[in-house]
Amino acid sequence: MPTYVVAEAETSELPKIVVEPGPKHPPVSPVKRSRIGDLPMRVIYRFLAVTVAVVVAAVAAVIGFMSSGSSDRPGGEAPGPIAAPSAATPQPGPSSSPEPPSASSSASASPSAAPTASATPATPPRSAAVLAALADPRVPELPDDKRLGRLPGKPHATKRRIRDTRSGVSLVRFGKPWKGYGTAPFATKQVLPKARGAATRAMLVSCPVPINVQETVKDTALLAARWTLNHHPRGGKITWTASQPIKDGWMLAYQVRYKVKGKSRRSMAAVAVKEIPGAAKPALVFVTIPDAQRSRWRDINTAISSISTVKPE
Repeated sequence: MPTYVVAEAETSELPKIVVEPGPKHPPVSPVKRSRIGDLPMRVIYRFLAVTVAVVVAAVAAVIGFMSSGSSDRPGGEAPGPIAAPSAATPQPGPSSSPEPPSASSSASASPSAAPTASATPATPPRSAAVLAALADPRVPELPDDKRLGRLPGKPHATKRRIRDTRSGVSLVRFGKPWKGYGTAPFATKQVLPKARGAATRAMLVSCPVPINVQETVKDTALLAARWTLNHHPRGGKITWTASQPIKDGWMLAYQVRYKVKGKSRRSMAAVAVKEIPGAAKPALVFVTIPDAQRSRWRDINTAISSISTVKPE
C-alpha cells in the first residue's frame, strides 16, 4: 500500500499554474549616466587647460590692441614724453595719446624757447616821484615816441661851442642876438634880449640834472621837464610835442601855455637828459623861447642837435 502511494505520486501530473497577465506598463529605460562622469580625469584636466589658454590669449590680444591706441589707426601717433606742459590742461578723452603740439604753441609754451628779437623788455615800475609828477595837473602823461619836427624860424649858423666840463657836455655857442649871462644856478647860460610884452626871456642852459635820477632816462627827462616850470610864468601847463631818444639819453619837446595880464601866451621849450660815463648824474640841457620871439624857435633844433659828450671834471 505504501508502495502504490509512492508510485502514484511519482506518475501523477502536476497541475499547471497559469499566471494572469497584469496591466501593461511602458518599458523602463536604463538610467543614463553623465558623459562627463564617464570621462577619465586626465581628459577633463586637458580640456580645462586648453580653455584657460584660449581665454588668456584672447585677453592678451584685447589688451595689446587697446594699448596701441591711435598709433594703429591712420593719422595716429604713439604716445611719448611731453617736453613742456601746454598753456591749458587738456580735457580727458577716449584717446590714449595727446594731440601733437603745433610749432607755434611749442615755441610759446616751452620754457626753453628762445625769446624773439622783437620782444619788448619789461618796463620797470615807476617811482613815487614820477607818479606824483603825473598827478600834477600841469603835466600830462608822456606821449608815444615822436621825433621833433623842424620848428619855425631861420637856422642859426655857428661853429663856436661851449664846453661844460661840470656837466660833461659840449653844445653850441650862439652868436648875436644871443649872449652869455650869469650862470647861477646853472653851469652854462645863454639868453636872448627880453622881448616887449613877454613875461620871460629865452635862454639855453646846461647843468647836472637838478632832480633825482629815475630808473629810466625817459622818466628822468619827465621830472626835469616838470622842474623847468619853475622858469616859466606861474600857472604854466605842459603840452607835449615830441618825445624821442638821443645818444645816451632822451629828449622831450613841449609848449608851456600860461597867461600874461589875462592874455594867453606860450613858450616853446625842450629838455635833453644825457648820461655821462663816469659822472654822478646825467647832464641836462634846457632851452625855452617865448612866442614873442617865435622867429628864433628854430634855434631849439640847433641846440638839441649840437649836444655831445666831453670828459667831466
